[in-house]
Amino acid sequence: MGVHQKLESVKEQMANVRVVLVRPKYGENVGGAARVAYNMGISRLVVVAAELPEQGAMTKMATHHARDLITNLQLAPTLAQAVADCAWVVGTTARQGKHRFFLENPAKMVEHLLPKLRHNQVALVFGPEDCGLSNAELELCNATVTIPTADFSSLNLAQAVGVICYELFGALMAPKAGPAAAPALASSRVVAAMYDDLEKALVAIGYVREADLGYWRHNFSHFFNRIGLRSREVRFVKGLCQQIQWLAQGRPTRKRE
Repeated sequence: MGVHQKLESVKEQMANVRVVLVRPKYGENVGGAARVAYNMGISRLVVVAAELPEQGAMTKMATHHARDLITNLQLAPTLAQAVADCAWVVGTTARQGKHRFFLENPAKMVEHLLPKLRHNQVALVFGPEDCGLSNAELELCNATVTIPTADFSSLNLAQAVGVICYELFGALMAPKAGPAAAPALASSRVVAAMYDDLEKALVAIGYVREADLGYWRHNFSHFFNRIGLRSREVRFVKGLCQQIQWLAQGRPTRKRE
């Protein structure tokens, strides 16, 4: 495959990728992120906030090349809404702990992401400059990635976007054949609804107390998100939950056809 053909293939796959910036504090960082994302072939930028940062600051840092990303920038009130139609969500974090799950570095994250890229919408999510993504926001992610540093584990927002996007772009441009494409997965919105059904079913049979739902939600997301579920697998789990709720209510279960 020639260089031109390779670039066209990369652009086609990158069309499924969006960069999501959660509550960015400075318009200059949004513009810088747009500029580097554009250079790596990404054409969709989403900001999660109550309102957009200052337009002039964003446009100035984006330069005229990436101005379209700023012009067409999408605003979402929550991360859940920003990634609702995505089947694979990657969150960046510098914080580590026993309640966090993450792939060690950008290269490993990209290795897992590549097979899913052709048939799924993907979000690369970056948190606020001062505090990063919250635990609740990380639970929306299928994978999390930490950018290794020699000492102070904090990068400028645009720098972090550049590292992750370049790693993905470089892997797609590699001369070797990429991994076989993975099937289409269920969207974040569909999986979240499945978690709701799981919670109701477990509460109905007395296995989980409503006060402990946050703990169980974390465990659901930890287990299912890293696997990635297809739509038919989600339907199977939802059907099982419905049967459990019917039994808990003393109703006969629906006969399978």
